[in-house]
Amino acid sequence: MGEQKLLFDSVDGVLRKQFEDVLLSVKEELDEHRSSINDNTSEIQGSFEAVNQLSLKVDKLSERLDELTLLIKGKKSLKRFSIAPLKSREKEVFRVIYELNEKSAFMTYEQVSRRAGLAKEMVVSAVSSMISKGIPLLKRFVGRTCLIRLDPVFKEEQAKGNIVGLDVPLTYWFEKQL
Repeated sequence: MGEQKLLFDSVDGVLRKQFEDVLLSVKEELDEHRSSINDNTSEIQGSFEAVNQLSLKVDKLSERLDELTLLIKGKKSLKRFSIAPLKSREKEVFRVIYELNEKSAFMTYEQVSRRAGLAKEMVVSAVSSMISKGIPLLKRFVGRTCLIRLDPVFKEEQAKGNIVGLDVPLTYWFEKQL
């Protein structure tokens, strides 16, 4: 029985030693993986910082390029609009589009029609006529719905110089105040 106990203790010691060796090997592999993950993380952080610095430099270059463009061309290259005279119905539709454009970027023919108190077909006809006379209206289709708006540069020029020649009655300004 003493021999069996000694044999059991020696087998137990061998197994324990093998188990410790396996655990040590696993620990070394995990340490290696952790180390490579840390190295990769540091590399990624360095790359991210370099990309951010490049992005800032590109933004600065873009700003400088814009400044140079403005210096070369002047403040703005002004678009010159050649507009044929509009009929009274076209002016009314234009005024409604101009007003609706203050509230939203694009509008439908139905919105213009409701606001102007005209049939949709009359609005479509007036818009087509205005475009043929040089009014820069932008169209965009969402599904089957046509959305329209005034060209932003033209809208600004209209506000400054009344290119279309709208005769706005005095009552319009009182209604707008209310």
